[in-house]
Amino acid sequence: MEKLPKLMFSSSTEIRAFRKKQGMNQLEFWAPLGITQSAGSRYETGRNIPAPVRILLHLAYAPDDRAQRLSAVLRSWKAPKLPKAAPGSSS
Repeated sequence: MEKLPKLMFSSSTEIRAFRKKQGMNQLEFWAPLGITQSAGSRYETGRNIPAPVRILLHLAYAPDDRAQRLSAVLRSWKAPKLPKAAPGSSS
């Protein structure tokens, strides 16, 4: 399994600085990710940011080439398709 590339944000300080540089308030920044303003505020002030949230941040806000690279790695992790059950078998 291929490793994740380096994500765009590694700290709450980086996230907050990026958001401010973009001229976005917390609601504008976090809502497209399905994250409430209050949760985003907690992440920006040092609360542990779960890996899935860091991945979403990268996909949403990293330059296109970096986001596409992460997307390709994540897609390569898909579980292989299981063979279909034979007709009439119970599963």
